[in-house]
Amino acid sequence: MLKIWAQRKDDAQKNKSVVPPYRIRLQKDLSELADDPTTRLEFANTSDQTKFTVVYQPPGGLYHGGEFKFSFEVSEEYPHKPPKVLCVQKIYHPNIDTDGHVCLNVLREDWKPVLSIQSIIFGLHLLFMAPNPEDPLNNDAAQNMINDPTGFKMNVTTSMRGGNVKNAKYECVLAPTPAHSKGRR
Repeated sequence: MLKIWAQRKDDAQKNKSVVPPYRIRLQKDLSELADDPTTRLEFANTSDQTKFTVVYQPPGGLYHGGEFKFSFEVSEEYPHKPPKVLCVQKIYHPNIDTDGHVCLNVLREDWKPVLSIQSIIFGLHLLFMAPNPEDPLNNDAAQNMINDPTGFKMNVTTSMRGGNVKNAKYECVLAPTPAHSKGRR
């Protein structure tokens, strides 16, 4: 009889699904995200937390009034490697190219396993509050920001409204008005 119980215990342990370490860390990071009214997470598939979208509405600065979406893809190498982060929309920004690649040091050489999803989100916030033309991915926007700050401001406004800037068409990224966004949050 003891042999049967021992066999059942072994079978139960074999059938137990083991959660990989990167998923445990990701769940921890997501559960610890700061409650911030300017940022929300969206999951296309709630059973897969490794792919999600961060939606950010800057509270001030040149990009105020916009709603910017970033796709996050977390690999099995997380937290030893940073997630892949792309801006989903085409926007006019010195640190985001027209393909959506983001120039953020914590996504490249400054990444360390102690950093978290919150660290990346904080970095994205900083990019919108203080764009850095000294480390650009969009050289045209960076030069425009340095050489003609007023023109840069106008180009940001035009692009956010879905207009053309220097023969490039941009998506409208203006945040929906409160009357149209009920039930979205």
